[in-house]
Amino acid sequence: MAARNAFDADLQTLSDSLIEMGQFAAEAVEKALNALFAQDKVAAQEIIDQDDMLDEMENNIEQLCLRLLLKQQPVASDLRKISTAIKMITDIERIGDHAADIAEITLLLDIPVFSEVYDDLREMALAAQNMAKAAVEAYVKGDLALARETREADDIVDAAFLKIRNILGEIIRTKPEMMEAAMDYLMIIKYLERVADHAENICEWVEYYMTGEKA
Repeated sequence: MAARNAFDADLQTLSDSLIEMGQFAAEAVEKALNALFAQDKVAAQEIIDQDDMLDEMENNIEQLCLRLLLKQQPVASDLRKISTAIKMITDIERIGDHAADIAEITLLLDIPVFSEVYDDLREMALAAQNMAKAAVEAYVKGDLALARETREADDIVDAAFLKIRNILGEIIRTKPEMMEAAMDYLMIIKYLERVADHAENICEWVEYYMTGEKA
């Protein structure tokens, strides 16, 4: 019984660590987008500097998962929880990476967001940011409905991506002097699309953890 109690305590530590990492990554996305729209290069550099912290969290959780697998014979539900965590940290870490990628581009930009895409980029950024937050919340609350709702929000991000890409393509075609900046914004929307994709992946892992079936 004592061994099982210790194992359960370690499982709780795993959950708490995963929540902390997920919230850290979601906040990094929010900060990166705020820095982009404000053209705040100091804030952008801070996001880049903090990216190593996310890598450390990923490594610590991975090591904890391995210890849990070796500690005693886990039951099926334990195995599902541990394997879900191992999968989720990869997606969470990539969300943090993309926040840093956006921050790195913000450091290089010397013009504000193009007026032609400003509103659509705001909408896309908010949708991707909310997906990252909601994916973590779905895990924290064990909310299957929220996980599925969050996955569906990926359609909003994809639609905005296509619209903005087309507008930026037209800017590149008609305003060659703006080509370099337009290419930077193309990279930004690609990173936002990937943030949404990783949030969708996290929601799929939440569904697996709760149902035993991969979406």
